[in-house]
Amino acid sequence: MRKPKIAVIGSSSMDLVVTSKRRPGAGETVLGESFETVPGGKGANQAVAAARLGAEVYMIGRVGEDAYGTAILNNFKSNGVQTDYVEPVTHVRSGTAHIILAEGDNSIVVVKGANDHVTPDYVKEKRDFIETCDLVMIQQEVPEETVIETARLCQELGVPLLLNPAPAREIPDRVVEQVSYLTPNEHEAALLFQGEELAKALKKYPNKLFITEGAAGVRYFDGKEEALVPSFPVKPIDTTGAGDTFNAAFGTAIAEGMGLRDSLRFANRAASLSVTGFGAQGGMPTRKEVEGGLTE
Repeated sequence: MRKPKIAVIGSSSMDLVVTSKRRPGAGETVLGESFETVPGGKGANQAVAAARLGAEVYMIGRVGEDAYGTAILNNFKSNGVQTDYVEPVTHVRSGTAHIILAEGDNSIVVVKGANDHVTPDYVKEKRDFIETCDLVMIQQEVPEETVIETARLCQELGVPLLLNPAPAREIPDRVVEQVSYLTPNEHEAALLFQGEELAKALKKYPNKLFITEGAAGVRYFDGKEEALVPSFPVKPIDTTGAGDTFNAAFGTAIAEGMGLRDSLRFANRAASLSVTGFGAQGGMPTRKEVEGGLTE
């Protein structure tokens, strides 16, 4: 099978991860159990996950000229992600994410840093390259105007665009119309379609809007009826990066030409495996691991 060529436009960061039995309340100090620094950022996570699943992946992003930036670039290279379009910014630091793992879930504060310099003009400079791709993926840890311009550009070029609208914020209606695939979770979907029943929103965007529901699976409207593709039950260790793994796997499968429901099942399996390891990227599975799980 030909490797699909995927461009990931998005954030790269260093994740500073604290593990604790519980998260502190306002004004409270608690003792943590461990601390790790691991590469992250929603864009970088999706790029690494797609590369591990067999895609030819090119990251389009920015890092600072600092130790974290060097580590982020080295991590891309060790995972087979092409860094031709990741350029350093001299006057700001690399992005960071500050993560607390407690009570079986995570809380995250993101400092965007160099990721704010993934601007519309920066993306437009890559126009000729983007036109050669089978799929573009983007998230919302870059400026809003960059997402808007990427949607416009991909529609103009006829290149499918997968928008993972996380972190949650409102999106112009024209962007929803321009993208090929929109993958919010339940919280993000509620913000995107305020005052509208999600069942109605799904029906309005058949085979485009895919609402992930955590352990339950992913819901969409197939043109005839609403469908739920169930998840694969596992005992989670760290849920950080599960959504990124889902999006990368879904994008990879779609870019390969896999059928829609099979692509969603493939993505669900990849996401379920990802939560059994530590760190956003630490648990991201290989192609062999995902396919092995699908035949169980």
